[in-house]
Amino acid sequence: MDWRSPCPVSSALDVLGDKWSLLIIRDLIIHGPRTYSQFLNAPERISTNILAARLELLTRLKLIERAHPDAVSRNNAYQLTESGRALRPILEGLAQWAGKHLSDFHASLLKIS
Repeated sequence: MDWRSPCPVSSALDVLGDKWSLLIIRDLIIHGPRTYSQFLNAPERISTNILAARLELLTRLKLIERAHPDAVSRNNAYQLTESGRALRPILEGLAQWAGKHLSDFHASLLKIS
């Protein structure tokens, strides 16, 4: 990993600063373990090469892991690790912020309580 800076915020953004990583984490928080195909079917329509790269990165950084490490990878699901689950309040805060400050600009924004 090439870290841009020793700053904790910058380092967190090196890992989570792209939308795809956060959406993978979001799906695992909301739905629990997900397969590769289930990630591909999310409404945001991630491409296969980006998904594969993000799953590899998040696995390497121990934010996610395979649900059954010894099983065939094709149907194996990913799940959050303890470190990944610790992101829940951050994503919930981000969703609350968006609900409060973006609803005037995004008419179809989902309401999160």
